[in-house]
Amino acid sequence: MRTKSDIERIMRLLEELYPNARCELDFKNAYTLLVAVMLSAQSTDKGVNKATKSLFEIADTPQKMLDLGLEKLKNDIKTIGLYNNKAQNIMLMSKALVEKYGGVVPNSRQGLEELAGVGRKTANVVLNVWFDEPTLAVDTHVFRIAHRLGFSKGKTPREVEDDLMKILPINYVKNANHLLVLFGRYICKALKPDCAKCPIKDCCKSTDNRL
Repeated sequence: MRTKSDIERIMRLLEELYPNARCELDFKNAYTLLVAVMLSAQSTDKGVNKATKSLFEIADTPQKMLDLGLEKLKNDIKTIGLYNNKAQNIMLMSKALVEKYGGVVPNSRQGLEELAGVGRKTANVVLNVWFDEPTLAVDTHVFRIAHRLGFSKGKTPREVEDDLMKILPINYVKNANHLLVLFGRYICKALKPDCAKCPIKDCCKSTDNRL
């Protein structure tokens, strides 16, 4: 594991690199954020934003989504991977929100994870981005970067999340996901990391600057 000063320096440099780091999914409210995050699994944010641009104009609440109907939803998101399964979960999730929560997205982990298609990572994103909670979602980027930087040796996303929550300074926890995702998306990429442009390459724990 890294020393406290190492971690502080790395996070400070990432913050300087991405001073306006934020979720790159487009959304209008808590519900559309939840839908967008559900759609983003194994898909790019860019692809999700393209598909939801027109969708969220006509279905930005659970009831409107139910009124839209499953087949129309499938047609609107057919460019997104696993769209059939995602559409079914979105409909089940929307139905539960209407019937159990009066159409309002719950602000608790338990409430979110009880919804169809919503796991810990999705719940963490919604709690962090919309409800301003210090949660940390571990996607493929965060998982990879945590190992490359020596922040974690966890074998599962939950193990990595737990490690990060223990070692990150509290003032960086809330924005850590955005910083690490952007770093992994644009510089420390999976196959061809751009080590020459990396501001923290001297901190890299990977052999030859890569896994």
